[in-house]
Amino acid sequence: MDVGPVELLIVLAVVLLLFGSKKLPELARGMGQAAKEFRSGLHDLDDQPAPAATPPVASEGEPATETKGDAKPDAGPDTKPDAA
Repeated sequence: MDVGPVELLIVLAVVLLLFGSKKLPELARGMGQAAKEFRSGLHDLDDQPAPAATPPVASEGEPATETKGDAKPDAGPDTKPDAA
């Protein structure tokens, strides 16, 4: 399905009727700025390296450990569970 010059003129006439002659330059300017921002955003993403995973950092005197949420450390088999 080809879009010829007649179809483009019809679409342009409908857009002109909907938005008016004063609003069209503002719409075109806004679309141009949005396209420029989009391209610069894509370019910025290409320049940034992927963040590297870093191990957890320990405070002074504490070993670096990974914890999951509010999990309590294993107390061993000789202790009873906390009564709630």
